[in-house]
Amino acid sequence: MTTTTTRIAIVTGAARGIGAGVSKRLAADGVAVAVLDLDEAACQAAVAEIEDAGGRAIAVGADVADEEAVKASVEKVVAELGEPTILVNNAGVIRDNLLFKMSTADWDTVMSVHLRGAFLMTRAVQRYMTEAGWGRIVNLSSTSALGNRGQANYAAAKAGIQGFTKTLAIELGKYGVTANAIAPGFIETEMIMATAERMGMTFEDFKAYAVREIPVGRGGRPADIAHAVSFFTSEDAGYVSGQVLYVAGGPKA
Repeated sequence: MTTTTTRIAIVTGAARGIGAGVSKRLAADGVAVAVLDLDEAACQAAVAEIEDAGGRAIAVGADVADEEAVKASVEKVVAELGEPTILVNNAGVIRDNLLFKMSTADWDTVMSVHLRGAFLMTRAVQRYMTEAGWGRIVNLSSTSALGNRGQANYAAAKAGIQGFTKTLAIELGKYGVTANAIAPGFIETEMIMATAERMGMTFEDFKAYAVREIPVGRGGRPADIAHAVSFFTSEDAGYVSGQVLYVAGGPKA
């Protein structure tokens, strides 16, 4: 990093997949990272990997949709690492189904984790950013924000994330805080593997089907998303805000 100040980051949904990849990349960039997920014990592997590489990290367990849990988790980060000025809202779940089969609970669960969770985490952390006069917020959207069969809840939530991001950029810009969104396409994670299994397909067949439509001819990896997060959270990205970057191997919007 180009500053002598160690930045403190919180990455949600960070026990595995994209979140773990982002946490490790930020640590490699010199950032101290709070690896946050629903199950604190599940975060220990990512924390250990960061520490083994010479980085600094802690595991934090919290339900991002729970207001009190969010407050307590941020207080823990402040006490154990310092005041956070980088936030990556990555926590998410899927409850896919066609609209006429989708339960109200499935709708509410997805909205709560993605939208309420991003709202609660950002509201809790923004005070440290505005006080510091510097901050970086990165929200994970998805190509599904453009519409995707069987994902009315997820698509709506991810589209909402984009509007939320742009509003944060407008409100917080004068305090030196940027807000951007990343919309991944097909990324090879455990969540995608579970989707393939639910559809009765092997992961390799599912991936081959998806890759046929990807111009660069391969699936994405968590490191691809982590690289984009690294840019958005860097010292030199202060004039980039309110943007949605589709990391999908080809044009989406």
